[in-house]
Amino acid sequence: MESRSNSLGRRNFIKRGIAGVATLTVAPSILQGSTQSEEKKNPKIITRKLGNTGLELPVVSMGVFNADNPNLLKAAFDKGIVHFDTAHGYQRGKNEEMVGKVLKNMDRDSFIVATKIPGNKFNKENGEWEKNTTAEDFVKKFELSLERLQMDYVDILYFHYRSNKEEVLEPELLKVLIELKKQGRTKFIGVSTHKNEPEVIQAAIDSKVYDIVLTSYNFRQDHHVSVGKAIEKASNAGLGVIAMKTQAGVYWDKKEKENKINMKAALKWALQNPHVHTTIPGFDTFDQLNENIEIMDNLPLSPQEIKDLKLGEEMGMLGMYCNQCGVCDEQCNKVADIPTLMRSYMYAFGYNNLLEAKDTLKSTGLESLGCDDCDECIVTCKVGFNVKDKLQQIYEVRNIPDAFLV
Repeated sequence: MESRSNSLGRRNFIKRGIAGVATLTVAPSILQGSTQSEEKKNPKIITRKLGNTGLELPVVSMGVFNADNPNLLKAAFDKGIVHFDTAHGYQRGKNEEMVGKVLKNMDRDSFIVATKIPGNKFNKENGEWEKNTTAEDFVKKFELSLERLQMDYVDILYFHYRSNKEEVLEPELLKVLIELKKQGRTKFIGVSTHKNEPEVIQAAIDSKVYDIVLTSYNFRQDHHVSVGKAIEKASNAGLGVIAMKTQAGVYWDKKEKENKINMKAALKWALQNPHVHTTIPGFDTFDQLNENIEIMDNLPLSPQEIKDLKLGEEMGMLGMYCNQCGVCDEQCNKVADIPTLMRSYMYAFGYNNLLEAKDTLKSTGLESLGCDDCDECIVTCKVGFNVKDKLQQIYEVRNIPDAFLV
């Protein structure tokens, strides 16, 4: 259920934690209340409880993924955003470093920081774990993240990019997460997922270990109904639920980029589900920040916004969001991990983040594009994408020197 804060300046919506969890405090100046003029200037921010964590957060948080301007984080904080989501690999570590520099002189109890560490990948073909990350490596990556953030602990540590039940419940790394929480190096542990979300969410519930689920959820998902039901089930089980990828690829069209998805409407759409406790839209400009701030006290979709969300369908545009269903992988035996390559495409052409696009492409281990050997592509995308065309375009990103991206 939703609740409203009392004329917030920015932070008095963070409530005390449950017993046994370190509590968050509020600056005395905030507790003194706001003047009448301030109330008009700063509308009441809608907040929701983050599962059983004891935290209550504004419905809009910040995905720092794309941002590289410290002043943008400061402005977001001043406008009422207190939850900042980063990851070990974002901008090859520079993202965490920026977050750390901005927040190091602030009261540690006045903000929430989440980071994400990738783990082993489960190979369904041979039923074995690919040892990309051992327990020792996982801890080393996390310690490096803490060093970059200049913090002794994070509020949320995610087991990053899990795509099936086996990956969520991988014993070696799950044990590490539990131990890090016991040590107080993270207050809560979570799991993040970009694909096969209902299965991942159910596994998180069944584990009885995870506190939070970070999941893709947007109006362009062809399976958003099943994702929404899984989200409700997780919330009812006491897990905090955070939605990402709410922008659904940002643009309806790639070439001209004249038809942008209504970002406010897309964000509101995700929050129509009361079991989504907060969202982490990525933004890297002050205009985008202000767009997100505008919905923090106004969630109902207007008739025009509802119409805007149907724009692509009416104009015959497919957008850039890939559902990560994996049907393409089942059809093609020449290109490895097409869904990840399609995600890379979205990062490049939707988010204008070529560095993340290149790193995502490299994560597939693809050394050559099998499409070159085929005169005709046999892949039929459920959404209708020209898969071969998109893969050929994104594959060119590998040739861009890092010096132009970092």
